[in-house]
Amino acid sequence: MNDDQRNARIFGVLFIITFVTSIGALALFQSVLDDPAGYIAGGGKDSQIYLGAFLEFLLVLSNVGTAVVLYPIVRRQDELLSIGYVAARIIESVFIAAGIIFVLGVVSLRQDSPNAADLAVSLAALKDWTFLLGPGMVVPFGNGLILGYLMYKSGLVPRRMAWFGLVGGPLLLIGNVGVLFDLWTKPAP
Repeated sequence: MNDDQRNARIFGVLFIITFVTSIGALALFQSVLDDPAGYIAGGGKDSQIYLGAFLEFLLVLSNVGTAVVLYPIVRRQDELLSIGYVAARIIESVFIAAGIIFVLGVVSLRQDSPNAADLAVSLAALKDWTFLLGPGMVVPFGNGLILGYLMYKSGLVPRRMAWFGLVGGPLLLIGNVGVLFDLWTKPAP
């Protein structure tokens, strides 16, 4: 197996890990995100939130990993866009990491200051903003347009599959810009 095939397989595995870890973390965080004030006032399941934080940490690592292992393959198509893809994944990961800190802040409030319901709500809102701005705004460019174009141009995936990113990325961006400007509400997870 040559280096490109090995890197492509690693990319595929890491990309699957990004889905598994992000969906798992969201499910584990849901009690904090749905009712942060209730979480700190009641008997919140801190170990569940810690597991969600660990999954999101693995998400950060796998996000960056997807870009790093794919870069040597796609730079032959367009070096500037390849670097852009790496940068987009890093920026997305920074927003995800900030979101982890905000969720863990709610857990800390439950342990140290259970009467700080307003602050818990604010921290949960900040987590929502990090999701909107990171995965919600950066992913349409990184995974949608940049990766979609690189896959289309290189022929590494069937062209019809690359169109999912080229069409889906702008649609996702429009949807999230609408949420940002209060044109419509974010759909429930």
